[in-house]
Formats: sequence, C-alpha cells, structure tokens
Amino acid sequence: MNELPHIYSRSLVVCTSARRRPTFLNGTLPGLFFLDLARIFQSAQIGACPPDLWPQNGSTMKTTMPTSKVNARLRGAQTNAVHAGEGNKHGVGVGVGTPIARTSTFTFSSTAEMKLWAEGKSKAYIYSRYGNPTLAIAEQKIAALEGAEAAVCTASGMAAISSALLGALKSGDELISTAQLYGGTYRLMRDVFGDLGIKVHHVGTDLAGIETLVNSRTRVLYVESPTNPTVRLVDVEKAAQFAKKHNLISIIDNTFATPLLQQPIKLGYDMVVHSATKALAGHSDVIAGVAVGNKKWMERVQHMVIYLGGSMDPEAAYLLNRGIKTLGLRLRKQCENAMAVANFLEKHPKVAHVFYPGLASHPDHKLAKKQMRGFGSMLAFDLKGGLPAARRVCDRVQLFLLAASLGGVESLVVLPAYTSHYNMSEEELARGGVTPGMIRVSIGIEDSEDLIADLQQALA
Repeated sequence: MNELPHIYSRSLVVCTSARRRPTFLNGTLPGLFFLDLARIFQSAQIGACPPDLWPQNGSTMKTTMPTSKVNARLRGAQTNAVHAGEGNKHGVGVGVGTPIARTSTFTFSSTAEMKLWAEGKSKAYIYSRYGNPTLAIAEQKIAALEGAEAAVCTASGMAAISSALLGALKSGDELISTAQLYGGTYRLMRDVFGDLGIKVHHVGTDLAGIETLVNSRTRVLYVESPTNPTVRLVDVEKAAQFAKKHNLISIIDNTFATPLLQQPIKLGYDMVVHSATKALAGHSDVIAGVAVGNKKWMERVQHMVIYLGGSMDPEAAYLLNRGIKTLGLRLRKQCENAMAVANFLEKHPKVAHVFYPGLASHPDHKLAKKQMRGFGSMLAFDLKGGLPAARRVCDRVQLFLLAASLGGVESLVVLPAYTSHYNMSEEELARGGVTPGMIRVSIGIEDSEDLIADLQQALA
C-alpha cells in the first residue's frame, strides 16, 4: 500500500534489534518475577524497542548498556510505561503531566505546507482522526512494552480487532481462529464476516486438526491466549510457526496477558491487539483499544481506522496514558491476589472446577510456565450447583462488583453466558468451553484476605 504513507509517521517507534526467542525457567511463584521488572527491557531512547536479552521466569538477566550518550542506562518495563513517548521534560516550567491535544484539527502555515502533506512529504498533524499528539504518546508506550515497531490506538478493543482483521482480509479469503474467543470477536466473525465473503474456520486451543483447515484461500490465523472467559492457553509459539509455515498473517489478542506477561511480537506474530479498556488503562473509566505490529501493518490498520472511523478521542488517550504508568505495580498485586483466590476456590466443597493457569491442576499450567512471565489476574470457576448456584453467588457478593469488563483495580464477577457470550447457542457456548454456571472473575488490587472473605460468605 502506498496511499497516505505519511499519516502514521508521528507515532512510529522503530526497532533496530534482531528478534531472539525468549527463554524461561519453571517454578516461579506468581508475582515474584515482577520484583525485577526494571530489568525486562532496555532501550537507548524514549520510545525505542526493547533488547534481545530477556528475563527468565523467576530470575533477572543482565542487559547490555545502550550506546546512546543521552540516556546511557538500563530502561525497564515500568520505566518505559512511565516515560516512553513523553519527550524531554527537563527545563524550567515544563509540565510533568501528559498534555491533552484537545482539538479536532491542526493548522498549516501555508498552502505550500498543505501541498507537502497531500504529497506524503510532511509529518504534520492535520486532523485528529488521522493522528493526534496525545494518542502518539500512548502508541509509543505500548509499542515499547510489546517490543514492536509501531502501534495504533483505537476507540475500543473491537475497533482494534476489526481494523486488524479487515486490514488483512478481503472478500473470498478464509480465516482460521481459535473457537474460544471473546464473545464480541466471535460474533464479528459469525455475523459480519459471512456477509463480507470471508469464511471462518474454528480450531481448539490445542490447535488439533489445524493442518486440515488451511488451503490456498487461507490468509489469517487469529488466536487468543489466555482465552476469555475460560482462561485456556494456546501454544503461541507453535501457532506462530504454523502461520509462518503456511505464509499466513498471524494476529493474537493479548488482552488477558498484557505485554508484561508475554510478548508475541518476539515470537513472530504480525499483529497484536488489546482491549486497552482492560489492564492497560486499568481503572474502568475509559473505552480504548490498540493494535501493535510492524510499520507496514500498522499503516494498514491506521487506514482502516481512518476509513471506518474507529479513532480514539484525545481524552481517552490521556486516561490510557495515565493508566499505563502504573501497569506493572497493579499487575503484580493482581497476580498475587489471583493466586490466593484460586487456591481458596479450588479447596471449597461447592466449587467443581477452577480455571487459573497458576494452579497445577490447570490443563495448561506447564505451558503457562513456559510462555508467560506470570499467570495473570483472570480466573473462572464452575459451581457444583450449576447456573442457580452461580447466580446466587453473584447476587450475594458484597466487595466484588457484579459488572462486565476486567483488568481494573476493582474485583469483578460476571456470568459470561449473560454478558460477553450472550446471543450464543448452547452448541456455541460448549465449543467455546463456556458452561451456563461459569463465573468469570477479574481480580483487582484489594487485600486478598478481604476478597476471600467475600467469596466465603457468598458461597455459604
């Protein structure tokens, strides 16, 4: 594509390092790996890409010193979360907070400048649907955290997902996707893609039989790991290798894991998408999305955002920037709380199954230890009493909030069959691993003892 090649240049983050596969050690207690988050990433300048040396699960690996004389020191993930994209703030009277470019349009100094922009020779901002300085800061932060060249912020997670998929697919193409997906993504594929002439094939999280689904029309492999709401894992490296073998465009939803727990770009994925509403923003007060990848794919996604109108508002970008700055601190506490709650639930006599990858009983526990730096803030559980018992628990909680969404500082419970996976048949729910009485839990940053006490009384 060569149309509007300049529209995204303001917020590009270019990586110059070669890719190297991360390695991990097993046996880490949840949360402990966060003690040294500041050693995960290193970069030579604000917004630059992370290095090729990665921390092992439960230990810290030394990184090489950057060559830049401007910032000759190690930069960690949490440092990037705070400072990436912010620019130089040293001097007299410089505002510390992230500025909001609350404007729909931007001026030109002359018609000659306009002509340069139209010809793709100018990086100037023109209109906030095309790009905005506040969005550019968030994009550079997230690109730095994911280890990608570039990112595009969108109005919602579904705007990011749809823009990435529609940017890669056209009528007559076929798509392979895991069956266990966020309900909104599943319904997009089920209810919209057929009308666009795009055929969708579904495969299990174990990718069994995937070789039989690929043909000359297959263009994209789309996976979600961990899955929503069942918290199952896909072998993300195996999926990336399959996509590469068959020359497919690989896209992964990294919302549950966040870039602090896994970085699919380093494994060769073409695009990563997030509902930034969730852990990235982290405060349940903004709707946002983001797509991440190389410059070529992000230009394509940006075109979809411009054409279809899924652009992020500058106020939302400000809230996203604010939230990202505390991501590491929040996620460490959430992981610790989730492990404590999962252990409590697994021992409760009224609970049939607990789905949390940090538990040894989880079918993907070994895979989680291999490919993630921690086990995350999301879990789900089934009650022996089925849907009536699940409704009773949800109606009785006092500290947990009965609300959709996830990843915020508040702990939430919800019935997926009534929310994220509404308007789905029993067959579709079963294929997605969702039982009628499943409760999805988003763990916040409260004291774990209080969360457990609330669940204890709700289950009584």
